[in-house]
Amino acid sequence: MKKNKKFKRVLKIAGFVAVLALVFWIALEIMLADLPSISRLEDYTPNLSTKIYDKDNNLIAELFTERRVLVPINDIPVNLQNAFIAIEDNDFFEHWGISTKGIMRAFSRIFIKRRVAEGGSTITQQLAKTIFLTPEKTVTRKIKEVLLTIQLEKEYSKDEILQFYINQIYFGNGAYGAQSAAKIYFNKNVEDLNLAECATLAAMPKSPNYYNPFKNPKASLNRRNTVLDRMQSLNYITKEQEDEALKVALPVKETPENFVAGNYFVEFLRIMLEPKYGTNVLFRGGLSIYTTLDMQAQGAAEKSLNEALAKFDETRTGYFEAAGREPVKVQGALIAMDVKTGAIRAMVGGRDFKDSQFNRATQAKRQPGSSFKPFVYLAAIESGLNAATLLDDEPMVFVHNGTNYDLLSRDPAYIEDIAETITEEDLIDTNKIWMPSNYGKTFRGSVTLRTALALSINICAIETIMRVTPMAVIREARKLGLTTPLTNTMSLALGSSDVTLQEMVSAYATFGSGGVKTTPYVINKITDKDGKILEQNIPQQQEVLSPQVCFVMTNMLKSVIERGSGWYAKYLGRPAAGKTGTTNESSDAWFIGYTPQLAAGVWVGYDDRTISLGEKSTGGALACPIWTNFMRDALAGKPVLDFNQPDNIEWALIDAKTGLLALSKTPGAFLEAFIKGTAPSQYFDRAFSDSERQALTIEEAGF
Repeated sequence: MKKNKKFKRVLKIAGFVAVLALVFWIALEIMLADLPSISRLEDYTPNLSTKIYDKDNNLIAELFTERRVLVPINDIPVNLQNAFIAIEDNDFFEHWGISTKGIMRAFSRIFIKRRVAEGGSTITQQLAKTIFLTPEKTVTRKIKEVLLTIQLEKEYSKDEILQFYINQIYFGNGAYGAQSAAKIYFNKNVEDLNLAECATLAAMPKSPNYYNPFKNPKASLNRRNTVLDRMQSLNYITKEQEDEALKVALPVKETPENFVAGNYFVEFLRIMLEPKYGTNVLFRGGLSIYTTLDMQAQGAAEKSLNEALAKFDETRTGYFEAAGREPVKVQGALIAMDVKTGAIRAMVGGRDFKDSQFNRATQAKRQPGSSFKPFVYLAAIESGLNAATLLDDEPMVFVHNGTNYDLLSRDPAYIEDIAETITEEDLIDTNKIWMPSNYGKTFRGSVTLRTALALSINICAIETIMRVTPMAVIREARKLGLTTPLTNTMSLALGSSDVTLQEMVSAYATFGSGGVKTTPYVINKITDKDGKILEQNIPQQQEVLSPQVCFVMTNMLKSVIERGSGWYAKYLGRPAAGKTGTTNESSDAWFIGYTPQLAAGVWVGYDDRTISLGEKSTGGALACPIWTNFMRDALAGKPVLDFNQPDNIEWALIDAKTGLLALSKTPGAFLEAFIKGTAPSQYFDRAFSDSERQALTIEEAGF
């Protein structure tokens, strides 16, 4: 009887164990079926950062969710490999993936303390959970970790596992993998790290933020020294090597690798490329983007703009105090492009990218003021007028006919009479009466077209647009690439329609290129992670103006610098052409200019258009110096070139008062450039007395 009871008890226990084993086996099968396949490591492609390079193939920025660069085990220093083994898993080359002591310790915590704790994991275990598993702490995940670890050890060599691990782990500061960490913390490639630097990196993965040398140098130093001590005790290094490494200081600040050059430029790229390639590829696909950015020009742009705007802010304290307003920072933008190719060389879209990502160089639409006038005079040259054509700088008054303005009078006496009857409300309401004026409210009488442009005379610009029609001006602007809406009114001559800085610079560049409009571009080529070219760009060019017309325009725009509102640009010390622009109430200040190599534009203003820059803050006083300082630094070391003169250009001595040909003895006469066949045919010699003044034909003068 006792034997039967004992036998039954044994059967019950055996049955319980069998059921338990069956349940465990079923659970294991289910878990194995749900286990991620380690075959994905055959084509190991972790998230890779997209790298952005300047025109000289220097790395300037990265786009990433995980900043990582893969390196093979042969490029990983032995000291770095040994440092990880010493601090993380000193039995790495002896065990089968699992540390028996470690796993027993982990499961004892589960059953005794009723919680899953980390710690004691081998390098292979850490790799398994980092690549294949989610971070939650459960018994199921721990079992999966063990199973995956065994599979990894079965399929891959120790060197392969170590390579995967060092390329995968996180080092803080956005760095994944040892190569990115080496760049961020030491501005080196991983193969160039010394012993102390290797120990510093190996110290970090346990707690990347806590052991970050930038954020917690004391903790980082202590753990680095612990790594060195472990390496010495395991005979990976000698005592002498340890002592030397202990003397090496930690990196104390972020290296240049962490500086994103040209934030607005990089964001411009992202906005352009994300819809095309998708977020996943752009931020995780390891693309290489080779851009047109010139770091010499970009540095010059940021320096010249930011220094000038900071100084300007210092002068505005009283203005805001008087207005009872909180001080507002003035904004600005600068963009520069290669005249011949359209490659964008510099881009600054504002004061501080962290404060505002709005790109005022490409997105802001503002009134250009007088910087629009070259398109008016271009239409005039295209219509048959020339640089010596006379314009009348006399007062004018317009009345509105419901759709446009009709010229009422140019008689100064009549205008003076009716001015007494015009109310202030009439003048404010431009739908009734428009009385344009010049800066300084002065009038010069008859002036040449060149002088009108050089001195930025508003009345003459309006007279010119009346001659050629606003639609003719719009057509010229469209040919040069302006796409924003332009009003079919006389006020267009004064820059009343909003434009973007980028389009204005591109349009001016066409003058400098001899009439070849080139579409601005920022990317030379893009390759995938394997180096395959995904796209490659070449300049997109179209001849829209004759070289002769462009030479005449450039020659006139030189006068803006030589004797007009852009006089500050003479300090550049090389041939240049350009135009200033200032809007009503001085809410916008512009300067657009170019040399044979580079075209650039500067805009300064407040985002709130109701805030004035101040009466004296014109394009010539505020924007032109920024442009000049930028161009000086951007072109430093480049040859000093003048604009090429094309065929079919002729020069003639012109009398400034009459626009007629002058004799060599004529006071104030100057050489003027003309398209062949368009120069005046008559002479006027102001050296004679009034009674002797006469008009002479070319033949009569003996020419």
